[in-house]
Amino acid sequence: MFSSEVIRSIAAAARGARLEPATLLAIAHVESAGKPFAIVGGRPEPIIRFEGHYFDRRLTGAKRVQARAAGLASPKAGEVANPRTQAARWQLLARAEEIDRKAARESVSWGIGQVMGAHWAWLGYASVDALVEAARSGVEGQVTLMLRYVEKAGLLPALKRRDWKTFAKGYNGPQYAKYAYDRKMAAAYTRYAAANDGEDTAQETPGSRRLARGMRGTHVLELQRLLIRAGALISADGIFGPLTEQALRSFQQHNGLAIDGIAGPETMSALRRHKQIAQPPGVWARFLSAFAAWLGRE
Repeated sequence: MFSSEVIRSIAAAARGARLEPATLLAIAHVESAGKPFAIVGGRPEPIIRFEGHYFDRRLTGAKRVQARAAGLASPKAGEVANPRTQAARWQLLARAEEIDRKAARESVSWGIGQVMGAHWAWLGYASVDALVEAARSGVEGQVTLMLRYVEKAGLLPALKRRDWKTFAKGYNGPQYAKYAYDRKMAAAYTRYAAANDGEDTAQETPGSRRLARGMRGTHVLELQRLLIRAGALISADGIFGPLTEQALRSFQQHNGLAIDGIAGPETMSALRRHKQIAQPPGVWARFLSAFAAWLGRE
């Protein structure tokens, strides 16, 4: 997981975009493998990935011939392998820049969101160099770059409703399922939403917290107690398991709420307003009540 400092930066950007912080943290974590930067040449640099087929398309004539001969360009995606270390990847980029600086930078996916440099104009940057400088400025610049792409690609609605398949298809392309991007994002979301009961990941207020299956802690315990008060036959153990989800969905269905099995602000508010359901009397109590009524008729 990211460090507390990185989490705070991403959470702040998420709140500015009216996003649940854990959703943006999940995307950033999957795209960057939880590493917002690498130390290259003694300074922190954004993580990068060089795409040789992008470079090939951006070159013509002698430059393309030179790049292919140097093993830096190919018409086939994946043909130019990325070195294992980030330091070596930056060296590869430097070699490509010697052939064509602009084309080389456009052929790299930059930073925590792995956004291609080729999108610089579409995302509103003055040049590819401006995009690169934003990515190199720190975590905040990288997150801003990622958010620009999410917004421009029309993926904010999918992210807000945690529709990971739709988001992954739009963000990672049609082969998202092959690499399980949607499942990885869902798993990362659960981890970040659950960490320290959600307090460290997002610095959330009670009104913004969302509880989902797989989470645990004091907030889940409160949810379970409210569900029990509303008549659910579950135990209050602080673990959001399948029975808690089933009880939550039932409550949502009977109270006109979105049936998503997630305890967000609206559902929690409805639970807190809900009056305690009186438990039905047992057999002995019903017998005594009936007997008393019979005596009253005598």
